[in-house]
Order: sequence, then structure tokens, then C-alpha cells
Amino acid sequence: MEKQFKVFVYKEGEPPVFHDGPCKSIYSMEGNFIYKLDVDTKFQTKDPQKAHVFYLPFSVAKMVRFVYSRDSRDFSPIRRTVVDYINLVAQKYPYWNRSHGADHFMLACHDWGPEASFSLPYLEKNSIRALCNANTSERFNPVKDVSIPEINLITDKLTGLMGGPSASRRQILAFFAGGVHGPIRPVLLEHWEDKDEDIKVHKYLPRGVNYYDMMRNSKYCICPSGYEVASPRIVEALYNGCVPVLISKSYVAPFSDVLRWKSFSVTVSVDDIPKLKEILMNISTRQYIRMQRRVLQVRRHFEFNSPPKRYDVFHMILHSVWLRRLNVRITDDHGVVAN
Repeated sequence: MEKQFKVFVYKEGEPPVFHDGPCKSIYSMEGNFIYKLDVDTKFQTKDPQKAHVFYLPFSVAKMVRFVYSRDSRDFSPIRRTVVDYINLVAQKYPYWNRSHGADHFMLACHDWGPEASFSLPYLEKNSIRALCNANTSERFNPVKDVSIPEINLITDKLTGLMGGPSASRRQILAFFAGGVHGPIRPVLLEHWEDKDEDIKVHKYLPRGVNYYDMMRNSKYCICPSGYEVASPRIVEALYNGCVPVLISKSYVAPFSDVLRWKSFSVTVSVDDIPKLKEILMNISTRQYIRMQRRVLQVRRHFEFNSPPKRYDVFHMILHSVWLRRLNVRITDDHGVVAN
């Protein structure tokens, strides 16, 4: 990929909705990816004839802020913005029409990323959609779409976000603290909030208790879905050397093409939440230590770096797009064939 892969970034569109995005929030992957790809010289080509894929540089998070009227509950302005932009590049260039969008990709970390992609049939059905909200029940297709991690960057640096003691020095079995929304978290709190000394589950952290210190002193970090399937806790757990416990429905974990999630995380069904302690206690110390070491090995694939470094999250996203582009062959008669 590093030797061959080339991306053409459409230059049309003005910030803040295009070529811009949030870089210090729960949607930070949108803004950081847009910026890095705009300035990257390694993967970007200015010659569309040499491009393997074409990037549609719009930010759904910025659309929600600047196009959508919060009180209206009317999603049509966002749909029109997406439609108008793709119509613009389709009229100016031959590439969208040539492949019916199959060699184009979008990236969105906002919950409404899938909804924005439904604006055009070809964008949803043909194009590569890199989404934090990788929910198969909302038509996420792992064969052609890319699951990307949700990373909540407070600043543009990872300073203070990574660390933690060795596996043998972690005294807490499992930890969760967070807002109660969606169907899964209320079940978790009902069964485990203030119920067991080994399972630290909180709606609100006790006064004086540091969230990251709790993660760094826990063997397992519980990562339940909220209203949507993605959760920044997964990456926070990896950053702090804590084995993630994934509790969700219809979620496709990031970079599953190349990462064996079962080797460094635990998946618990919603129905098994009452058995959470039993499930974790049945994991042997030896097996836990292996998983924790793998957490330390794989977390570099979720690290944000400026400038990007080999194998980090920027490269992993591009690699996932590259893999899906390899599945598509554009024929001479402007047809699209799955390889």
C-alpha cells in the first residue's frame, strides 16, 4: 500500500463544511483525517488519472453544526448538501459516474454519518463509507465499508492519555463510568452499580476519583454501547493498557480485517450482563496477561500522531480503504465488477 496507493482529494467545497472538521472532540477523527489527507504528500495525488480512490472531503459533524437547524429536526438540509456536492464533482469530473461511486469514499465519525450517506443510493450502496458508527443494523456493510475508531481528543496531542501499570499491579477487576443512554447501559447499572467491590460501575464517579486512574488500575474496562454502537471507551481502554469488554449489538470493531479482537478483548452479550463477573473470573490469570500484553501491542494502531507514523490510526484507515478498493475492478465500459 505504501508504495502504490494514491488518493485524489476533491478540492471543491469551502470550509467549515468541507476540508475542515472537529479535531478536539469525540468526532476528532473527522477533522484530523480531513486535515492530514489534505496536506499529505505521500498518499495524495494531484492527478486523478493516477488515483485508486477519490475522497469526498465533507464533515458530517460540521454539517450538523452549520447546516442543520437543531430545533427543526429536519435532516433535509444535510441531505441536500451531500447531494449538491456529489452532483458538483460528478458534473466536473468523469470519475463518480464512471464507477457509480464505487472507487470513492467518505469518512464520518458523527452518529449521523450513516444517515448522511443515505442521501444518494450509490453513496450508500457502492461507495466505501469509513464510519465510527459501524452498525450492521443500520446497513453498515463490512465487505465494502470501513469501521474506524472513535477517539475523544481533548487536545491535538496524546500527552497524558496513555500509560498504566503492568498487568500484575492492577487491583480492580472491571470498571465503567459514563452517561446512561441507550438500551444497554441501564441494564449494566441495574445489575452492577454499587453491587460488587470487584466490578466498579458508576453513573457518576465519586468525588476526587480520576477516570483515567481507574482505567489504569483495572484489568478490564467495560465498553457498552450508548445510543449508537461506537464508544470512545474502547480506545481509552487500549491507551491505558486495560482489556476492553465490548457489550453491544450489531457492532463491527475497527480494523477487524487485520486485528483479531478476541485475542485482546472480551465480548459479552447483553443477555449475559448479569454473568459479567463470572465471565471475567473464569478467564485465567495467564490468559488475561496474554490479552493485556496484546493490548499494549495493538494500541499503536489506534494512536493519533501529527505527523502520522507508520501503522498508526491514519495509516490503518487508509489501509482499510485500500483493502476494499482491491475488491472493485472498474471495466473499460464504465462497469464495476467485484474482484
